[in-house]
Amino acid sequence: MTHPLIAALQPAVLEQIRLTVVVPTYNEADNLPAMAAALFALPFPRLQLLVVDDNSPDGTGQVADELAARYNAAARPDRPRVVVIHRQGKGGLGTAYVAGMSRALADGAEYVLQMDADFSHSPAYIPQMLGVMLATEAHVVIGSRYVPGGTLDEGWGPGRRLMSWWANLYSRAILNLRIRDMTAGFKLWRRAALLEIGLEKIRSNGYSFQVEMAYLCEKLGYRLVEIPIHFEDRRIGQSKLDIPVKLESAWRTWQIRWRYRHLDQNVPVGEQRRDPVPH
Repeated sequence: MTHPLIAALQPAVLEQIRLTVVVPTYNEADNLPAMAAALFALPFPRLQLLVVDDNSPDGTGQVADELAARYNAAARPDRPRVVVIHRQGKGGLGTAYVAGMSRALADGAEYVLQMDADFSHSPAYIPQMLGVMLATEAHVVIGSRYVPGGTLDEGWGPGRRLMSWWANLYSRAILNLRIRDMTAGFKLWRRAALLEIGLEKIRSNGYSFQVEMAYLCEKLGYRLVEIPIHFEDRRIGQSKLDIPVKLESAWRTWQIRWRYRHLDQNVPVGEQRRDPVPH
């Protein structure tokens, strides 16, 4: 699935690609070692894994530290292969991504990819995502379940499929957007796009973070490409997406619309007028 542009690049060029993969974790101790191995098998010598752990009771933070010790022993001094951010409690998906992306930018990442730790997002798509970004000069590439060719795990029942389909239709209708997969958590960002958005001013937490970021992408006129992926069910562990989280995301969509009602494409996002969103 490697994009032809990536396959054609010389090793010296691949060596210069500074790609950081941000993975928030909560109770992912059994998934993280396999995820790290899959990421480091990709053809990007300077790929970095940045784990943001929310004090997982199952010891994910310790597993991440052990992976850092192992992989960083042979890493370049200026580019550790694994970076771990330990947070004191379960702070939520949105704030975890903001913390990880902010750290990636501070450390000089040119491309920042966000993904889950549970293999619902396959690392095998990453070369294709980066190849599409380079070929199209896109600001954001989304691994999408809802463009032609995108598929869901065969284990998803009718109720779960309907809920996912409805959540995307609901968000797209309220926010008047063309993006097909509003709640996708598998996205590749250019550095410039994240800097312009102003991560420190993102207020959505939980899964509404994905909706707010998608909304800003399209409203600011970013060049955005959705590529089809097969979304697998998690291999190990339990999903964090329960009914209360889904309901919160639904009403947060209205808050996003209200907060950015003054959005001006000619003004950088970090300088936009934003009305406070109650927590």
